[in-house]
Amino acid sequence: MSQYLTEAILLSVRNWGEADKMVTVFSRNYGKITAIAYGCRRPQNRLAGVMQVFSQAELSIMPGKGLDTIKQGELKQSFRKIKENLDCMAYAAFINELVVEFCPDRQPEPLIYDLLIHTFSTITNRNPRLVALASAWQLLALAGYRPQVDCCVHCGQTIGPDEAYFSAEKGGSVCLHCEHQGLLAFSPHSQAFTANLLGLDWENLQGFSVNGATLRQTEQILTSYVVYLLGKPLKSLNFIQQVAGAPGE
Repeated sequence: MSQYLTEAILLSVRNWGEADKMVTVFSRNYGKITAIAYGCRRPQNRLAGVMQVFSQAELSIMPGKGLDTIKQGELKQSFRKIKENLDCMAYAAFINELVVEFCPDRQPEPLIYDLLIHTFSTITNRNPRLVALASAWQLLALAGYRPQVDCCVHCGQTIGPDEAYFSAEKGGSVCLHCEHQGLLAFSPHSQAFTANLLGLDWENLQGFSVNGATLRQTEQILTSYVVYLLGKPLKSLNFIQQVAGAPGE
């Protein structure tokens, strides 16, 4: 098979061999791909400045029996400001890890690709915590795990303005009348906030505010849902906690 061209975002990069890198990218045309960039750790290599996490690039890739090989690359956007801010970098890494975990190999998902571009373009200009939360909920929805917010997942009753709970196992709200022992509280404010994030229009962002309690509860629900779906915690959450606890934060 001949080389193929694709636009891609670099999700993860790690050293491989003496001078190479193994990279996982999310491409517009082919979805998630893991490939080797040979020699790119040498300063004079043409791929050295391209094979950086968060970067958007036009790549020429040669298929292989095991891993593909990145032959050429042209940087389109480095999203350099993300790497200059620890908060932005931590939350962008969280989104990258979600894509790696929830998106199967070589399954084109152009809407997820566009979501990544919107996220990285916005995260340095707005509150990165809110941007990442909106992006994460929308990514889960696009991956087939959209939470049911307005109606009870057990009885189908409209939740309305009442207090409710969230079932990670069932993927949505549980009303007061159904069994909810051991479930996380899901307040009306958190329900409305989650619905707003799921419907956020990245092309026409509007300013909004949220109180700390609602933000924390919505994050807790998202995290519990992700951990349940994956069966494991995300490594990037430790990075976020470390950054949040750093001096001056």
